Amino acid sequence: MSKKLTIVGKIEANPDKIEFVKAELLKLVAPTLKEAGCIQYDLHQDNDNPAVFLFYENWDDRDLWQQHMNNTHLVAYMAATEGAVKSFTLNEMTRCDNP
Repeated sequence: MSKKLTIVGKIEANPDKIEFVKAELLKLVAPTLKEAGCIQYDLHQDNDNPAVFLFYENWDDRDLWQQHMNNTHLVAYMAATEGAVKSFTLNEMTRCDNP
């Protein structure tokens, strides 16, 4: 059985594009939550730096997450926000369970 996958994605919008990037990120939430294998897909905005957004995601496995990464709504987001995002960092993680 494959392990569940946690994704932490950090997006920093250009200062003049914060609200635009936020609106585009919010469009991802509802369709992603309906995808096969999506357990959790939460968008957060930094309280001190509103240009910084963080997705905290949990997936049944990496293959289903990879399908998400190729989904049409994510491709549309990337096209719409081209030039509006200052930086993007993604971490694939596995939860450490207590022995």
